[in-house]
Amino acid sequence: MKRVNIDHKFHFLSVYIMFVHSNTYMRRGMLGDLLHINRVTWENRYSYAFDVTRLKAFRSLEKIRQKGLQYANMSSETVITVNSSSMQECHSPFTYEAAMEALSSLITRKKRDRILNTDAKYTKLERMSMYIQILGIKEQIADINIIHVAGTKGKGSTCTFCEAILRESGFRTGLFTSPHLIDVKERFRLNGLEISEGQFLLYFWGCWNQLKDKVTEDLPMPPLFQFLTLLGLKIFVSEKVDVAIIEVGIGGKHDSTNVIQDPIVCGITSLGFDHTEILGDTLGKIALHKAGIFKPKVPAFTVPQLPEAMAVLKQRAHELEVPLQVVAPLTYKRLNGVKLSLSGDHQLVNAGLAVSLCKSWLNSKGKWEKLLKNDIADDSLPEAFLRGLSTAHLSGRAQIVHDFSLGLSNPIKFDESCHGELIFYLDGAHSPESMDACAKWFSNVVHEKIHRPVPLFSKSKSIEESCSSNGSIQQSNEKENSKIISKRVLLFNCMEVRDPEVILPRLVDICASSGSDFSKAIFVPSISTYSKVTSGNSDIPINTPSKDLAWQFNLQRVWERIIHGKDIRTNKNLKMEIMPSTDFLYDDVSHCNPENGKFSCSAVFPSLPMAVSFLRNSARENPSLRLQVLVTGSLHLVGDVLKILRR
Repeated sequence: MKRVNIDHKFHFLSVYIMFVHSNTYMRRGMLGDLLHINRVTWENRYSYAFDVTRLKAFRSLEKIRQKGLQYANMSSETVITVNSSSMQECHSPFTYEAAMEALSSLITRKKRDRILNTDAKYTKLERMSMYIQILGIKEQIADINIIHVAGTKGKGSTCTFCEAILRESGFRTGLFTSPHLIDVKERFRLNGLEISEGQFLLYFWGCWNQLKDKVTEDLPMPPLFQFLTLLGLKIFVSEKVDVAIIEVGIGGKHDSTNVIQDPIVCGITSLGFDHTEILGDTLGKIALHKAGIFKPKVPAFTVPQLPEAMAVLKQRAHELEVPLQVVAPLTYKRLNGVKLSLSGDHQLVNAGLAVSLCKSWLNSKGKWEKLLKNDIADDSLPEAFLRGLSTAHLSGRAQIVHDFSLGLSNPIKFDESCHGELIFYLDGAHSPESMDACAKWFSNVVHEKIHRPVPLFSKSKSIEESCSSNGSIQQSNEKENSKIISKRVLLFNCMEVRDPEVILPRLVDICASSGSDFSKAIFVPSISTYSKVTSGNSDIPINTPSKDLAWQFNLQRVWERIIHGKDIRTNKNLKMEIMPSTDFLYDDVSHCNPENGKFSCSAVFPSLPMAVSFLRNSARENPSLRLQVLVTGSLHLVGDVLKILRR
């Protein structure tokens, strides 16, 4: 046993490093190239105390390494113990909240359309390469065998399917996705699990200090997404993952993730119009950005695209000698009765791409044949693939959450007969194409007969455990459903760079064509701000209304014009609904007549918590009411709703 004493002017920290002989260390690591902390030991016993290290543990341990301590002889089961009594005497600045403040300082004020800074000495990708050199991971990145995925819609789902498939195939996986919904830790998964707070702090402050020490006028601290990309690569390298699945942020060619030079395989999901202020206003321009992740002679796969986009992808692939294959959507026959864990017919496209990417990755490693059985048909999928496709999870995409807080007013007995039902259907669709898919999913699932689930949404259960894994709902008997009044409500917000004149009509038309019309629409500002990163445990301002609701009123005007075919701005006597009574939900669209001097088909709420509270009270006061609330338009809005429901 090796004892290391780390002096600190505020407290004394005792670190014990226990070495246990193991042959597996080279596959796993924790503190850069020095330590691996057993995950169970760290999370269950010591993660609460990490914030008091004040980072000197990093530097002291690094000095030990520099003096000749060879990590190759260390164990993969290194254990760190901390003198907890002295911890309570110290207030460290290196807490999780401090990390969030540090991340917030990296948010730039530059407009999104300024993708290239012509005044800078180095380009973004040149700076990313320099940061990687500082972190000392340039050579090791090739060892994490990256699958790199770009696209307009479905890239998060595709990456999630890939991770689950390869994990079920026996490989240690890393997954980097964006954005996060509730907490930034969501962006980093190891073996299918979000990294713990202790792990995050360990890697975050290590990377932060390394980069901060090398800041110059020409090489400032990286902006937020660049830093998170670097952090993800550092985590995966240090954790010795077998494969890292990396989702592109925006575009591809100039994206921070394109610092990756040697991926094993690349994927391009469905392309459409999004981020046009950055990527261009034609499919050809957008496709050229996405194809920017292609690397010479590295296999690539895509899904069926519109001709303009496909032509660009094929041309770029030809120029780089990339073997590009177009993958057909997965069929139910190949699924052999297995249900995809991510709901919606569009997921068959993403699943098909994921299967091809994983097969290519396995072939490159000589592992594909080992997964196949002698009697398996050529077009059948290995059992590991089916397990991955049926268990992959991605919050905020075609997700259903039952709000069980309605019965919590009676802590002694949960009586479902004394209140109605409140069901949230959450999908972060925000582009025209993704809104089409969202509308089709909602229209299909909302008509399935609903069974009141047992109250799983409690303090001991997570949101993921409280929702249907595949977006479907169990059936109940006809007699019970005949007594229920169902009301479909849209809860909506979108960024001002989106065009509600495009995405809202598509949503209305698709839902109306399948008989899934909305009774009402509610427009709210998001809680999340684009100038601050907060933790999942941060307080939610319940009664703090937004100071500026101009955008929400604009969304409401667009909505009313779609519903009634009239521009309400021409009627000066028209009254907008703000914070309506519960009777608001019972007026049908046919009664929402602008000739009455009032629109009651929609409402603007000053804050999201107020809107959720209104919906809860409405369901609580009406036992026969079933509120089916579609939350869409923004992943930030979806994340805010999930955060409220988790409370």
